[in-house]
Amino acid sequence: MSQALSLATKSLHLTSPNPRVGCVIVGPDGRVLGQGHTQRAGGPHAEIVALQDAAAQGHSVQGATAYVTLEPCAHQGRTGPCCDALVAAGIARVVASIQDPNPKVAGQGFARLRAAGVAVEIGPGAEESRELNIGFFSRMVRQTPWVRMKIAASLDGQTALENGASQWITSEPARADGHAWRARACAVLTGIGTVLEDDPRLDVRLVDTPRQPHLVVVDSRLETPLDAKLFIPGRQLYIYAAVVDEAKKTALEAQDATVILRPGPGGKVDLAAMLRDLAAREINEVHVEAGHKLNGSLVREGLVDEFLVYLAPKLLGAGQGMVHIGPLTALAQAVALEFRDTTRVGPDLRILARIPGRDGF
Repeated sequence: MSQALSLATKSLHLTSPNPRVGCVIVGPDGRVLGQGHTQRAGGPHAEIVALQDAAAQGHSVQGATAYVTLEPCAHQGRTGPCCDALVAAGIARVVASIQDPNPKVAGQGFARLRAAGVAVEIGPGAEESRELNIGFFSRMVRQTPWVRMKIAASLDGQTALENGASQWITSEPARADGHAWRARACAVLTGIGTVLEDDPRLDVRLVDTPRQPHLVVVDSRLETPLDAKLFIPGRQLYIYAAVVDEAKKTALEAQDATVILRPGPGGKVDLAAMLRDLAAREINEVHVEAGHKLNGSLVREGLVDEFLVYLAPKLLGAGQGMVHIGPLTALAQAVALEFRDTTRVGPDLRILARIPGRDGF
């Protein structure tokens, strides 16, 4: 199963919106007969790749055990049911990490395997598989994506100087690492303030990736410039607005943007409704790279699940903070977090912190 989980990580930047899954087929004598991981959406799932690998090597899988990091699917989607393929191939036993939360599967794959006489064991590697697919589980269970907020700051918590200068607070290794986290997301989210101030591309450039994440812009009054760098051919761009100017909407859509109206209080975008809409569009993980104002709005509304923070060994003094919330009047009002990981990246410190209990859905 450890080998299957390692294979699943190779799907990290590839399979969206499908889950990242690995499979290893082992013969009765303990030999690995075939292995693989899920390919792009519409391509073969891990089980099929492993069966094809075994066949290419001339191995029979009759009586073999399939170790797979997620329940084999039981429905006809972009591809056929993997549970049926395993049965047809003569697999005698399936060891799976965890049940698929997709209502179209949700135990049916295990049931069909057992009905066909295949022995089924569930549990090894469950925590690792769920973490690898935290966004998929979030979308299936909560009907909202997993929201990860990325912040690059000085040691005293400043993300920019008072004049807005922010490039670059953290090091090149930290920026490359941040691009790797961008690459695993289904969508990168930013606000119109960042678009107007920085004119960013917000694509993945510093690491190799087979796909670019979608881009989401929170733009209440449709102020996105038509010549902004974020218009990249072939990339899906969603612009969420609160008040629509039909002429501007038409102009943005002529640039292949999708303009979506989700009005909320005060002439702002309803952020919770936006996330539900993104889930309906099969977005599993949202990677937020925004300014302190939008960051603050997302935090105040309880919409952020996890924080990915890069701290540079620098002091900037007065500037722009990470998250615009408060002012608080009591320490008990603070947003409580739990550290999940701390890692040195070049000269900087990467902190992964999570809202306690949020991953329990």
